[in-house]
Amino acid sequence: MSAILPPSERLWWKHPLDRVEGTWIVIALIWCLIMFFMMVGWHIYGKQNLSTETYKTTPDKFAAKTQAMVDKYTVRTETADKIPVVAPPGGSDVYMIARLWNFWPILELEKDKTYKLHLTAMDYNHGFSLQPANINIQIVPGYEHVVTVTPNQSGTYSVVCNEYCGINHHTMVGRIYVK
Repeated sequence: MSAILPPSERLWWKHPLDRVEGTWIVIALIWCLIMFFMMVGWHIYGKQNLSTETYKTTPDKFAAKTQAMVDKYTVRTETADKIPVVAPPGGSDVYMIARLWNFWPILELEKDKTYKLHLTAMDYNHGFSLQPANINIQIVPGYEHVVTVTPNQSGTYSVVCNEYCGINHHTMVGRIYVK
């Protein structure tokens, strides 16, 4: 039987497999099973996966929580828009809002302290890309995404929206400082 010509009999699946074909099917099946179980292993033992919690919320509730944090922990303002820089203590919940076309507020975190970072979008889908750490999360309106973070290097990190959100998408950037 040739792969170019059609089978001589219409019921081709009733013919026995060739030994080479059967070998490749078994190899493919074994590889699929290995990769299936490796996905579970990578999630448990790998450091590349974020385990996030997601809760339903409303823009008003989330804005109130964020404003309470800003009122309590603001240390200064930056940029021409007077965006507050917030320095909450380690172990606390920190909030960041994504909206057209900014992230609010700027966070100032302490190195080697653990925080619960709460994110939401107020209007459209936005992306949260933390550079150069390369952490990417899609932020959806109506949902509060909670990520446990422990910054392990000092410096200034850029927050970039990586989900197209309109004509000024390229200006949607923010900052996180780690002291």
